[in-house]
Parts: sequence; structure tokens; C-alpha cells
Amino acid sequence: MRALLAGVADDRQAYAALTALLEEQFDAALRHQGPRLAAIAEHITALVAQADARRLQRVALAQQLNGPQATMSQAFALLKPSAREKMEADWRALEAQVIECKRLSKRNADLLVEQHGIMQRVLHGEDHIYEPI
Repeated sequence: MRALLAGVADDRQAYAALTALLEEQFDAALRHQGPRLAAIAEHITALVAQADARRLQRVALAQQLNGPQATMSQAFALLKPSAREKMEADWRALEAQVIECKRLSKRNADLLVEQHGIMQRVLHGEDHIYEPI
């Protein structure tokens, strides 16, 4: 149970760091800073890999506590009421952080795709400009 609780706390810190990195990534994309974007992408990849490893560990720990179809709610139910309330609040906060990181990631991806499209048009022209009607 301690490992399960520690993993959630570690993920909360990791997602706070990921949020900051996603903001940095957006700034670097706006400024067209390719080398900075590459460095940030490496950090993001490492953080996401670590978070995914903790997620897999969390699933395994919950299954050890409550069987193969275990949920986090079932694992939290094993805690004393005050600890359970804190853990449930931490879990909800983590879920909110994950949702925010997904939103920021999509925003960044949309910007990068748009920038790529613009560069393609600048470098190669618009296909339909000289086509007869």
C-alpha cells in the first residue's frame, strides 16, 4: 500500500514538471527554436516513460491487493477513513493534472502541425494556385 501511495505522490510531482515542460515546448514552438524543442521533447519522453512505469506498477499493486479486476477505488477502500479521503483527493488531483497535460499536449501538437503546414506551403507553394478551374 505504501508503494501505491508513493507512486501517486511521485506522479503528482511528475505531472507538475510535465506541465512546465509542455509550456516550455509551446514557447519554443512559437519562437521556432528547433534545438530547444528537441531537448524539451527528450525530457518529456523520459518523464512520460517514468509515469507509465509507475502506472503499470500501480495496476500490479492494486491487483495484488484486490484481485485481477481491481480498481484504485477498491485499493483506497482498504485505507482508514482519513487516509482514504486524502488519497482520493490526491487521486482526483492527479486525474486533473493528467487531463490538463493532455490538453496542453494537443495544443502544442496543433501548433506544430500548423507550423509545418505553413512551412510546406512556403517551400513548395500551394498546389491549387495554378490549377485551371
